[in-house]
Amino acid sequence: MRKLDTKTIVVASHNAGKIREIEDLIGPFGFSAKSAAELKFEEPDETGTTFEENATIKALASAKASGLPALSDDSGLVVDALDGAPGVYTANWAEKEDGTRDFAMAMEKVEKALADKGVTDAKDRAARFVSVLCLAWPDGHTELFRGEVEGTVVWPPRGSQGFGYDPVFQPEGYETTFGEMSAEEKHGWKPGDAAALSHRARAFKLFVETCLKV
Repeated sequence: MRKLDTKTIVVASHNAGKIREIEDLIGPFGFSAKSAAELKFEEPDETGTTFEENATIKALASAKASGLPALSDDSGLVVDALDGAPGVYTANWAEKEDGTRDFAMAMEKVEKALADKGVTDAKDRAARFVSVLCLAWPDGHTELFRGEVEGTVVWPPRGSQGFGYDPVFQPEGYETTFGEMSAEEKHGWKPGDAAALSHRARAFKLFVETCLKV
């Protein structure tokens, strides 16, 4: 376990929604952060088959390119009835032929895949969001933190908050989707609070407890 002893880090991502969420989480701790997108780093090929492997690839690439610690996130939607898909390929399901991403299309793909399997009952639409954060240093040292939140895939999509598949994910115990929640409601956590709702907030809470607290 290595403590983070600098307030300057790189957010190893080119995903605007993900960058915004991570900045919202690290901001209260006084971090100065720039994203891999701002620094015009190339996106590394995510060749891993697990969230941990892909998070490590991204964090190490930014840490080595910048000479600073880098924090990455690899996350995805895991649907039980689809044998864990889209999983680590969550972003790939949104890719269009021109290289851009269309998450409305991706959500429709998930719904079609469920329909093709004959899944209609809510009890058979169990899913979870998974987030793995990786903090990497330029010397190659890494720390990994995994967060998960259980829920259900709903249809049609509801809400315009958040990003990605948020409008079709209803967390367990709630009547609203992530797409209907404000950032504060979705994270369910701020410094000093014990609870954390979103998968990313839960992973971040572990990061704080491991790398920030003395």
